[in-house]
Amino acid sequence: MSFSSLVGSSSSSSHPLAPYGWDAAWEAEFAPHAEQGLLPGRVVRVDRGQCDVVTPAGVVRADTEFVVPRDPMRVVCTGDWAVVDPEGGDPRYVRALLPRRTAFVRSTSSKRSEGQVLAANVDHVVVAVSLAVDLDLGRVERFLALAWESGAQPVVVLTKADLVPDPATLAHLVQDVETSAPGVSVLTVSALYGDGLDTLVALVGSGTTVLLGQSGAGKSTLANALVGEDVMDVQAARDVDGKGRHTTTTRNLLALPSGGVLIDTPGLRGVGLFDAGTGVGAVFAEIEELAERCRFQDCAHESEPGCAVRSAVENGELPVRRLESYRKLMRENQWIVAKTDARLRSEIKKDWKRKGAEGRAAMRAKRGHWQ
Repeated sequence: MSFSSLVGSSSSSSHPLAPYGWDAAWEAEFAPHAEQGLLPGRVVRVDRGQCDVVTPAGVVRADTEFVVPRDPMRVVCTGDWAVVDPEGGDPRYVRALLPRRTAFVRSTSSKRSEGQVLAANVDHVVVAVSLAVDLDLGRVERFLALAWESGAQPVVVLTKADLVPDPATLAHLVQDVETSAPGVSVLTVSALYGDGLDTLVALVGSGTTVLLGQSGAGKSTLANALVGEDVMDVQAARDVDGKGRHTTTTRNLLALPSGGVLIDTPGLRGVGLFDAGTGVGAVFAEIEELAERCRFQDCAHESEPGCAVRSAVENGELPVRRLESYRKLMRENQWIVAKTDARLRSEIKKDWKRKGAEGRAAMRAKRGHWQ
């Protein structure tokens, strides 16, 4: 049965993929593929060259051989909308991916300085931060820079709030995070007792949410609470540093009973920036605004005269830690962009040489034919 016959004349909000985020815009993007009798589906998990895709006919296992480009940024990822073979093929293949609206990207740890897409087509990025250990505000800012760069709306969730019973202490911690996260909602949640979950459920009740954080941040417990059942394994974190094992080993997409879609991810040890200049600027919006009042347009905010940023630090308006974190992330981002550009230039040169060699070989073959 074709997709068009499954949907009929009903609106996009009433067909089988609506709980997974299907809408009229995706339907329009898919229209040329529908004419070929192919099925739409959303990737719920990717594993060793294959993926699970939820389609109007149910979840199918599909091979990704035809969507493995040389560019790692275009490799199929959880959250992608895919074009899948209809029933009957063995194996079934993902034939194409619909253009992504958003993507959460970090740099890989490899020497090639490539980007890695952790989740595609997300509307909210929930950064889970455990209150069982001391807050690392620099890490929060790093996550938020990538979240803003993705095109999604970030949210910070302070988990294990029951471990901070003093309201004044909890309020102080929230204020510290809010200072480091301008324009971002900061919620406190105790998944153990259900405190704060209603607010989070309402916030992620529409669109797609990706759940990110370090191991031991309580992401799996939070995912179980949002889904309403134990879909993720949970292990206790070490008391000494709050870290746990990677209980989630793959990125999984789940439809929430209250509406919306959740992508749970493994705990992240490293969160490198990848061309996230706009995101860094959004995290440090107050510094970017101050910089506009500096005497020199290219002010480095070090020792230049007329530096509005340094003046704000000296009069206590801007915390020194914020400026140091801003400098660190800006330097890292500039380095990764320069390194990525250099790699791209090298690949372009190699491509030119390869095409030149092929052209010269073709000319020699032609000369041999003429003789």
